[in-house]
Amino acid sequence: MKVNGTHYRTIWLSPDDPSKVEIIDQRQLPHRFVIVSLDKVEAAYSAIKDMLVRGAGLIGATAGYGMYLAALQADDSSLPQQLTQAGSYLKSARPTARNLGWAVDRVLAAVAALETPSAIRQTALATAATIADEDAEFCRLIGEHGRSLIEKIAAAKGGGRVNILTHCNAGWLAFVDYGSATAPIYASRDAGIDLHVWVDETRPWNQGSRLTCWELGQEGISHTLITDNAGGHLMQHDLVDMVIVGTDRTTRAGDVANKIGTYLKALAARDNDIPFYVALPSSTFDWQLVHGTDIEIEIRSGDEITTIAGLTKNGTIESVRVAPDGVEAANYGFDVTPARLVSGLITERGIVAAEESAIGKLFADKI
Repeated sequence: MKVNGTHYRTIWLSPDDPSKVEIIDQRQLPHRFVIVSLDKVEAAYSAIKDMLVRGAGLIGATAGYGMYLAALQADDSSLPQQLTQAGSYLKSARPTARNLGWAVDRVLAAVAALETPSAIRQTALATAATIADEDAEFCRLIGEHGRSLIEKIAAAKGGGRVNILTHCNAGWLAFVDYGSATAPIYASRDAGIDLHVWVDETRPWNQGSRLTCWELGQEGISHTLITDNAGGHLMQHDLVDMVIVGTDRTTRAGDVANKIGTYLKALAARDNDIPFYVALPSSTFDWQLVHGTDIEIEIRSGDEITTIAGLTKNGTIESVRVAPDGVEAANYGFDVTPARLVSGLITERGIVAAEESAIGKLFADKI
């Protein structure tokens, strides 16, 4: 997608130095557009852990490139062993995101039968690049499939504006390009459909207000920022036509782990007969899990709740405390929306019911 009219992906190999990987430091957005170079596996780990990068697809792509950086760092004599250790290290950065472990395992599988260090390093890079390219293409296809849902709503409204509510940021900043939840929005915009997006602020990291609003603004999409708790009110007053969210891990039976607060939006949507869709590439499915209750939920530092960062009048980004000193804060990063509340899953292969049999049929080669 575009930044000030120029196309960017969220991660790419440095054109000047193939031993470095470049990313956008999303902690600086929307106030500053900063590109950071990663030159070692520890930098990739920190980028994931400290949320310079975030979102299912981008975490996976960063892990893939992190494995490539680990291969460059490793000694020739113990490259396979060091690469395995690097994989375990990267996996520990964030537990809930399925794409993280998936990407690490994919690189390890690709190099498992190779013997020479040069072949291992070349294959690690090629696999990381393929992971990134596939992520972008799968998101593009998600956009094409999801557009049909928006087109139907627009037709039912006689061509009137379609109001879409989303939560957190499942845009191109969360993937390599296009995004998951935003891909149908961009595809519909390109098809000439009149639409508007309600953007949850998404505390405590405010990915909605900081990232989704910035992203939609760069793309010229009509949008309005709302507090996390305003969605139900909008639904009650017929101001929301559909909900589209992303996911960090989805079970083979259709239970969805996404940014905390997603479950409440699904409940409000069900109570108001509003369709609730989840957009995801197949890499986000956890084929080993059936029940969402078995998904490990990341618990982050309470400081993310008790403080908030913003741009000051003198142009610096600073954090301020918003809660009393010494208060205990529980910061759950995700919640699980049960499949029964999901109207459908928008994938690169099409729209599928959030049911184990339907998912298994569409992805029979994955299970």
